[in-house]
Amino acid sequence: MLIAALFLSACGGKKPPTTPAGGKTKASQKPYTVMGKRYEPLKSHVGFSQEGVASWYGKDFHGKKTSNGEIYDMHAMTAAHKTLPLGVFVRVRNRETGQEAIVRVNDRGPFVKNRIIDLSYTAAKKLGVDQKGTAPVRIEALGYKASGDGYNAPETYDSGSYSVQVGAFQYQENARRLADELRKQHGYAEVQSAMVNGERFYRVQAGKFSSLHEAEEAEERFADQGYPGSFVVSLD
Repeated sequence: MLIAALFLSACGGKKPPTTPAGGKTKASQKPYTVMGKRYEPLKSHVGFSQEGVASWYGKDFHGKKTSNGEIYDMHAMTAAHKTLPLGVFVRVRNRETGQEAIVRVNDRGPFVKNRIIDLSYTAAKKLGVDQKGTAPVRIEALGYKASGDGYNAPETYDSGSYSVQVGAFQYQENARRLADELRKQHGYAEVQSAMVNGERFYRVQAGKFSSLHEAEEAEERFADQGYPGSFVVSLD
């Protein structure tokens, strides 16, 4: 569901956050594209929380390689997330039952609309998700495992500087025309130039948001307004 799709679609990499120690950006931390949609992993887990639907994946993927190179173990307490840095521990709370579990993100996914996290079988069982298949959850990034029993805990919630990329054009004039139109509606719209597989594209970003949650809501609005390929980008 997520492993094969990720590697097949990794034109230009997979995700851009820093490593836990703040070293060079790993290949597994670069932007990636799955089923025509581009994902830009977060540079930091700090303050991240999210609500949505959790699902799980099991024996069909057991023993296969995950996005960080590990072998997927359906009996371990792990999970897949589209944008959190790999290696981060996350608290998952079942909003229907109050059950909680802590999992480590080592894979990418789920690439299904409105689902925010894919749990391993054991994690799903602990949260009571294994029987129904899905459940409404709240997730909170705890950080990387610290020495002792603690984590590098979040200090703030999903604050930052974000925009939404609504389109990419080969012709600069088309990008500028759309940016001018969206600037009138949203106050902020810019054109960013980038080389992709030897070709230059002009990306239009619209709206400026101070939280990831606000940006994700705007992404859905843009999609409803005729920009189905929209996705959140960090302006930092």
